[in-house]
Amino acid sequence: MSVRSVQFTVAAHIMAALGYYHGEEISSATLAESVNADPTFVRKSLSKLSKAGLVVTKRGKSGASVLARSPRQITLLDIYRASAAPAAFAIHTYPVKKRCPVSCHLKECMSGLLSHAQNSFERSLAKMTLAHLVGQIRKKTR
Repeated sequence: MSVRSVQFTVAAHIMAALGYYHGEEISSATLAESVNADPTFVRKSLSKLSKAGLVVTKRGKSGASVLARSPRQITLLDIYRASAAPAAFAIHTYPVKKRCPVSCHLKECMSGLLSHAQNSFERSLAKMTLAHLVGQIRKKTR
C-alpha cells in the first residue's frame, strides 16, 4: 500500500481560499472548514506558509490570515516548497537482494529518471501562479 502526502494540496487549498477572497482576513477555523480537515493540520500548514512569507497570520481569539502578496506573485512552486511536502517520486527502501541483478541495480538506474521527473514537475509548478489557479476555480463556479 502506498502512502500519499496531502501537504501540498492542503497548502494549495488554503492559498486558493485566501486568493479567492483576496484582501479579506480568514480564520483558521474557516479555512479548516473549507478544506474539511483537522484544524490543527490546517494551522500547521498556515505556519509553514507564514514562515515562507506567503501568508501573514494574526494569532489569538480574533486571529486570521491573509496573503502576504498578490496571487500573481505567488507560484504553485512557492506553495509546494513552503508546504514541505515530500518529493513526488521516491525510490523504495526495501533491502537489496544480492543474488538478483534487478534488485542490485534498479535503484541506481531509477535515480536519474525520478530526479528528472521531479524537476519537470517543479518546472510545471513554477509556471502557474496562484492567480491562475483562483481563475480556474472562479470559472468553475459560474
